Amino acid sequence: MTLDFHKNHRLLFGTVFGLFLALSGIIAVGPALWVQNNNRPLPDSRPLTDEEADGQQVYLSEGCVYCHTQQVRPIPQDTSRYGRASAPGDYARLGPRDLWRQTPSVLGTERTGPDLSAIGDRQPSDIWHHIHLYQPRAVVGASMMPSFPWLYETKAEAAPGDVVVPVPQSHGPDDGVVVAGPRARALVAYLLALKQAPLPGATSTVDPTGSTDASGEALGVRIYGARCASCHQAGGEGVPGVYPPLVDDPVVLADDPTRHVQIVLFGLSGETIQGTTYPTVMPGWAEQLSDEEVAAVVNHERRSWGHEAPTTTADDVARVRQGGPPDEQ
Repeated sequence: MTLDFHKNHRLLFGTVFGLFLALSGIIAVGPALWVQNNNRPLPDSRPLTDEEADGQQVYLSEGCVYCHTQQVRPIPQDTSRYGRASAPGDYARLGPRDLWRQTPSVLGTERTGPDLSAIGDRQPSDIWHHIHLYQPRAVVGASMMPSFPWLYETKAEAAPGDVVVPVPQSHGPDDGVVVAGPRARALVAYLLALKQAPLPGATSTVDPTGSTDASGEALGVRIYGARCASCHQAGGEGVPGVYPPLVDDPVVLADDPTRHVQIVLFGLSGETIQGTTYPTVMPGWAEQLSDEEVAAVVNHERRSWGHEAPTTTADDVARVRQGGPPDEQ
């Protein structure tokens, strides 16, 4: 019997199909099963809560994966902005929620918007996320992200337990208040849960930009852009009634940088700034930024936008950090 592929169509297509199955097993199915059986979650990671898992479903159903990735490539363009390079352990807790739903495809394939692998670390404010979802242009003027107003409700007045979204007047309704619906709350809970657990035995480099000058100008610019600009804006002008401006702020311009450093390290809430009480909470960055990084971003704010305030050093930051928050002194 000869193998005549030109005349025996069953033999031809049977052979091709058999090769397809074999290659699929070797290239795709086998490695996937090996990773699934041999990969373990990172020690400091945790599973999603029920609300966060519901938010993940909202994230998928609203099409967030079409514009946002959750995979940080091991190249400076990614690691200088989005966190450390992704590792297999980051995805070990992903899995189907039940028999009828496949494993969520959250890695994404296109990065029209920023990577969200560590958005819970970079932007830990739930109010910011709600404003951003309701109307992205309210906090990022040049944003091309679509708004999601159907996740929110406009009420004449908020009821007890409502999550009120302080949308700037220029982007909010003419009457009433904006309240987050249950799907919006779940989605924001999921976004806040997106954090990168530390890799066992890994060490971090303080300044991947290579800046060695005393003020860390390049480092300060990078950190401000990654962690501060979304609220205080790139030009330091803030968002009226929601996030305070840094331009000409007395704390930023003070000769003694202690209070400025305290706010960056330990955060701020419930304080009236130049006659305005802001509804949002500024997070503290003491757990995420080193002394050198805090000094760099403080100096960036004190030397930008026409400011000429004295610079601070990592030793100054270390002293303030050791002293703890003002209410503990």
